[in-house]
Amino acid sequence: MATASRRSQYDPSAIEPAWQSRWAADRSSEINVELPSRKFYNLVEFPYPSAEGLHVGHAYTYSGADTYGRYLRMQGRSVFQPIGFDSFGIHTENYAIKVGEHPRTLTERTIANYRRQLTSLGAAWDWSREIATSDPTYYRWTQWIFVKLYRAGLAVQREAPVVWCPSCLTVLANEQLEGDRCERCGTRVEQRIMHQWFLRITAYADELLDGLDDLDWPESAKRAQREWIGRSQGTEIDFDVPDKDLRLRVFTTRPDTLFGVSFLALPPEHPDLETLANGTEQLDEVHTFVEEALRERASFSVRSFGVDATPSGVFTGSFAIHPATGERLPIYVADYVLATYGTGAVMGVPAHDGRDFRFAHANGLPVVQVIRPTGAASAPTGDPWTGDGGLLDSGRFTGMPSELARDAISEWLEARGAGRRAVRYRLRDWLISRQRYWGPPIPIVYCDDCGALPVPEADLPVILPDVVDFRPTGTGLSPLATAESFIDATCPSCGRAGRRETDVSDTFLDSAWYFLRYPSSDVDDRPWDLQRTERMLPVDSYAGGPEHVMRHHLYARFLTRALHDLDLVPFAEPFPRLRLHGMLTKDGAKMSKSRGNVVNPDRYIADHGADVTRMYLLFIGPWDEGGDFSDASIAGIERFLRRIWRLITESHQDGHGSADLRTLDRTIAAVAADIEKMRFNTAIASLMELVRWVRHERTAMSSDEWARVSNSVVLLLAPFAPYLAEELWSRIGGDYSVHEQGWPAHDPSALRADRVTVAIQVDGKTRDRMEVPAGTEREDALERALLSERVQRHITRGNVADVVYVQDRLINLVTR
Repeated sequence: MATASRRSQYDPSAIEPAWQSRWAADRSSEINVELPSRKFYNLVEFPYPSAEGLHVGHAYTYSGADTYGRYLRMQGRSVFQPIGFDSFGIHTENYAIKVGEHPRTLTERTIANYRRQLTSLGAAWDWSREIATSDPTYYRWTQWIFVKLYRAGLAVQREAPVVWCPSCLTVLANEQLEGDRCERCGTRVEQRIMHQWFLRITAYADELLDGLDDLDWPESAKRAQREWIGRSQGTEIDFDVPDKDLRLRVFTTRPDTLFGVSFLALPPEHPDLETLANGTEQLDEVHTFVEEALRERASFSVRSFGVDATPSGVFTGSFAIHPATGERLPIYVADYVLATYGTGAVMGVPAHDGRDFRFAHANGLPVVQVIRPTGAASAPTGDPWTGDGGLLDSGRFTGMPSELARDAISEWLEARGAGRRAVRYRLRDWLISRQRYWGPPIPIVYCDDCGALPVPEADLPVILPDVVDFRPTGTGLSPLATAESFIDATCPSCGRAGRRETDVSDTFLDSAWYFLRYPSSDVDDRPWDLQRTERMLPVDSYAGGPEHVMRHHLYARFLTRALHDLDLVPFAEPFPRLRLHGMLTKDGAKMSKSRGNVVNPDRYIADHGADVTRMYLLFIGPWDEGGDFSDASIAGIERFLRRIWRLITESHQDGHGSADLRTLDRTIAAVAADIEKMRFNTAIASLMELVRWVRHERTAMSSDEWARVSNSVVLLLAPFAPYLAEELWSRIGGDYSVHEQGWPAHDPSALRADRVTVAIQVDGKTRDRMEVPAGTEREDALERALLSERVQRHITRGNVADVVYVQDRLINLVTR
């Protein structure tokens, strides 16, 4: 190709637009999804198009994923690398409110800007598969999925305590919190009781947990999901309240502490509180406490997030009967008890639980020691003992180890009808109702006679109407509740007048299935073509952020499993392989808008070129750990690429042909191995070492040697710096395109070191080490080992009975 520039100097501003136009015209990044040969679905998390534009964190993720994809293409894979936009949601709506622009027009403009930025980065996106979640042709199928889940009993509506952000004026899912604050705006959240739509992710808790074992994910990601799902094996124990004809049920993972219970505690939302307090002198005090506890944000923080503070509560006026001792136990309402965990009630064991201990001290309740640490002469005093040990003052179970007592006490309770083994989870059902505007309307119609009914599939999508005032109301109703023309609907069952649901669904539902849509984005009459889906999915490799492990990644796993059970997709796990990128800082500080140090890659691409920007991002640290972005350091990568430019474009004078090309072979193998492990920084370091070696040795190279070396350097560069590699490949006469060429071959024998260090052992103990030629045979190695003075001190003539030799690693002399 005759590029825009044939200058002697490296000029990214001329090279990059020219090749960008050529690739777009040739549609070189597209593959045939009908007949993919050795397909590889290389997915990156699609961005939400914020008004600020693409930030350097996106560029960091995409540069790594694209480098990996380009490498695989050179390995003969048909790489499917689509991109799109997560364009619904609170982030876009909040900015639209701030600037006073309708989210629809704002989104159209920001998508156009993102598309420009993503193209300039030089990644091999398949733009023919672009999607946007705010497009009715997309969210029609989001609503269709909701209807399928509703009919399967997996989408339900109920009244429940919910997390409310008083700034964003909407409900949030637990996964959208950072501690006790909204992850979007940082405002401390509140709790409300509201009628909401949930997806029953808890029905898949065991599958989601057990399925992690077979996934090729970072262990940190698996651990985070395991902890979030929080499966606990324990025992349910019944405590009767005879005066109120009630039975309170608690869940505990420590039934071995049963004899240490000195009180019961209930959350402020517990449905039996009124009954327990009614007719007692405590009724007014209980009412006051409950009202304050549910209103105060600080109390919500304590109860939900385990803040290390003294929990508070009041006596209800009622007592429960201890199922083992028959003692009367006071029942309290307490702000540290969660209504959403276990059974919504806890047995207070102050001697063996930190929160119970603090609560007991604050309320003058007994602290009964029933576990003694193993080997200790007596029970500990002071802080509670939360570990295992031997049981004290526990009836027939006294002296029994905790591990055995848990089963024994559970069996005893079961035999008496006072308890049973049970499993509980930390995971809560996925709350998807949002009292906002910018999202897909939940496709439900309410009828006074027929109840809540899903919109028929043939009538989808339920179009999000344009409304003048799209700001959240703070009343618990969406802005759509004021749009009478939207609300009025016909009952799908009886044909009478009905009302539409005015909540929209959580943006995480939009993104929980987008990877299914990409291969079928041109299909109008179904969300995905089953045959294409069978050919193209599941995703072969997914690149994303660690902050999404307990949100998006978990939701997508749940939804895929649900769709699989409904025979709608042929696989249960969407992302068998996941790789997480690290975090970038700027001049040593975390990037944030408040600091004013968020990096927009546009300026760096304009000043240095996309290739320099990409390579610098990948060089500043391990991709899965991150690094510090510094304006000063980027110059080093720019000098390196200019060095390559001069090396390849300058004429070569034939040498005598004595160059030792094993360095090239070793670099080819090393760069390939590092890219496969996504260790891009060390791959680039190897490439730098190779270039230094080439500059030193090129005068000795014959024309054939130089041809192999120069071609290989450009091919190795191609995944990292796609524009520059394309230009250099053209200049040295290579067939278009460099990205369609095979990865350079190497000689495996060149990977063997010339000399190796072998450990010398006597009877398994290392006594010395020796350097020998690689591949040294057993007899030669033994002869050299016996010459060592250190070895001779530990053997005598004739007492070596056997020799164990592992070539290039060790030799062990076994004596009589």
